[in-house]
Amino acid sequence: MNPRLVLLLLAGLLVAVPLSLLAGRVWIDPFSPAAHNASIILMQLRLPRAVLALAVGAGLGAAGAAMQGFLRNPLADPGLFGIAPGAALGAVLSFWTGYAASPWLLPVFALAGACGAMTLLALIAGRSGGVALFTLAGLMVSSLAGALMSLAISLSPSPFAMTEIVTWTMGSLADRSWREVWIALPLTAAGIGVLMAAGRSLNALTLGEAAARSLGVEPFRLQALMIAGIGLTVGSGVAVAGIIGFVGLMVPHLVRPFTDHRPSSLIVPSALAGALLLLISDCLCRILPLAGGELRLGIALSLLGTPFFLHLLLKMRRELA
Repeated sequence: MNPRLVLLLLAGLLVAVPLSLLAGRVWIDPFSPAAHNASIILMQLRLPRAVLALAVGAGLGAAGAAMQGFLRNPLADPGLFGIAPGAALGAVLSFWTGYAASPWLLPVFALAGACGAMTLLALIAGRSGGVALFTLAGLMVSSLAGALMSLAISLSPSPFAMTEIVTWTMGSLADRSWREVWIALPLTAAGIGVLMAAGRSLNALTLGEAAARSLGVEPFRLQALMIAGIGLTVGSGVAVAGIIGFVGLMVPHLVRPFTDHRPSSLIVPSALAGALLLLISDCLCRILPLAGGELRLGIALSLLGTPFFLHLLLKMRRELA
């Protein structure tokens, strides 16, 4: 791990967090005599939203870095490979069945969906597959989850459930409270801890599966750690914010040149960079002047991540030519 990179990212977060509390449709002037009247806005709306952005972004960044190391695939991302859609499918089923009314059952459904999608991807593609196989398997899992979500929308038992499902799939941190923070924060922290515990095994896996086995890596244990870690980080994020894609793809590529390229050295910087990216993106979504209201965070990051993904594809094409 690069200490300078970690300190730089922490410094960025120390600057971005206070700014995110002040920014919005209504800007708060901390030096104004009336600033104390804004304490409710700060403590009940903007602070939990900022903390939630940090937690969700950190989880997605760490999950992307771990997935790229585990699959040895530079295109691996929880959203592109069906993990986030699987978690979203679980959340959608909780809306469809009415269990989302319980504050704790929605995260349980989302976690189960993320773990199920990760397990299905591992069973279909395995760890010895190439980039094309993993991409196709991820597209299959993502398409299956998308089709089942569309089916749930078409068969939704009430207009309210349909509205909630459609809104959830767009991804947003608007109108979130401390309840969502206390759901996402411990689960994300536990997931990142699990992924860090798998770091040394991921380092050995870069030498090849045979070499990793000779170094004492147990494939079943590593796969279980990855399913648990990615399920916790991605599932908790989707449970409170909906689908927010491309963070796990972009962040590891942005910080990797400043590390020693080992997966274990990439997890923490990717978590910090993911938190910073999501916090800044959420601030921009709040302050952009749109007649129809606030730009959805998931849509904004998709607009940013799609050109980045295209850049990676063109870069890989030039390297293979």
